[in-house]
Amino acid sequence: MEETLKILVVDNDEVDRMAVRRALTKAGVRMELSELCNGNHALSSLKNTNYDCVFLDYRLPDQDGLTLIQKLRSLQIKVPLVVLTAQGDEQIAVELMKAGATDYLSKSRVSSETLARILRNAIRVHRAEMQAALANQQLRESNEQLIRKNQELEKQRQQIQLQNLKLSEASRLKSQFLATMSHELRTPMNAIIGFSQILLRPKFAQLTHQQADMVERILNNGKHLLMLLNEVLDFSKLEAGRLELKPELFDLLKVINSTVTEMRSLAEAKNLSLIVQADLQNSVLYNDSVRVRQILVNLLSNAIKFTESGSIWIEVKELPGNRVAIAVRDTGIGIASRDFKHIFEAFRQVDQSITRKYPGTGLGLAIINSLVRMMGGQIFLESQLGAGSMFKIEIPRQISLPITATNISAFHSGGDSIVCSAQNPHQSSKASMSYPHRKL
Repeated sequence: MEETLKILVVDNDEVDRMAVRRALTKAGVRMELSELCNGNHALSSLKNTNYDCVFLDYRLPDQDGLTLIQKLRSLQIKVPLVVLTAQGDEQIAVELMKAGATDYLSKSRVSSETLARILRNAIRVHRAEMQAALANQQLRESNEQLIRKNQELEKQRQQIQLQNLKLSEASRLKSQFLATMSHELRTPMNAIIGFSQILLRPKFAQLTHQQADMVERILNNGKHLLMLLNEVLDFSKLEAGRLELKPELFDLLKVINSTVTEMRSLAEAKNLSLIVQADLQNSVLYNDSVRVRQILVNLLSNAIKFTESGSIWIEVKELPGNRVAIAVRDTGIGIASRDFKHIFEAFRQVDQSITRKYPGTGLGLAIINSLVRMMGGQIFLESQLGAGSMFKIEIPRQISLPITATNISAFHSGGDSIVCSAQNPHQSSKASMSYPHRKL
């Protein structure tokens, strides 16, 4: 259905207005036509009414068309304007177009076909200009919003950068504090341990059974506290990138057997059996024997701590690519699969409450992970809640110098360095270790 157009004709000559009206009617234009005879009335009407098109005589009795167009534009009144000119006013019409008129037509050429064509063109051009103006306005608003967003993002970036600097400084101070306190506390703790050991020697003191028991407790608690201090000190060194590996030739089986001998009393106190199963053609490694022993101590301590009954196995096996696998399996409480992703994080324990059954710093596995990565190895975890766990490390027989923690993300548990599986770890040694390069 053709739309009805609201059209205004402004001309002081009634005959000219009639000619426009008849031409539009003859052209079949559906319209609501209004007629005015001077510029002031036209200006007042255009302020209050929206027209689809205005036919404007250039020569009005109270003002010329150029003045009226300028007034309309100054009032931000936008409407298609077709200027009707007398013969010879073409140059003036050009000036009117520059001032804002949409088109012009000589009165001598007014006809239904011409007037209808100019009307359609004027409306089409005006609507296209309005759409373009709207699009430009939306574009400007979007651009302004983007500028504001960029300013906000830049402000946030600066705030985040400042916060990161503060966090970095706080982390540095924390690491420095931990290292200083650990170092300072180790000196009196070593003295406590040393004097306790002296008191327990028969030739230095004759203690009653009760006194010997109390000194033994002092010694054991001192050793435990020293171990915790050493963990904090290692953590601070790893975090600061100051821990270095010191490779040397050593016999891996001797280190394993001596470590197991030292830990056996803890296992026997809980009626746990410690079993070593080795399958090595050559047990000599070029690695940091102290750190390898530290890894074994941490793994065995965890296995003993979290196992109430049953056995603990230490399995050693050759791997292709000049590598060695060391696995520690237990029949302990196991680890839920939901906790796998957090188990190697620093200070993270499955039970975070202050009333937890199993004490500790939560640094042991994080330190193990970092040391294994520094050695160029991997750590694997298999566990099932209530059925026990298996931690397996794969390390090269020979590491290169120098190896430091500077470029190691010491406590990041992602990437290829850790592979976890919620399988039952209590399969046979052959079954659990037969695929050393498969992600368990």
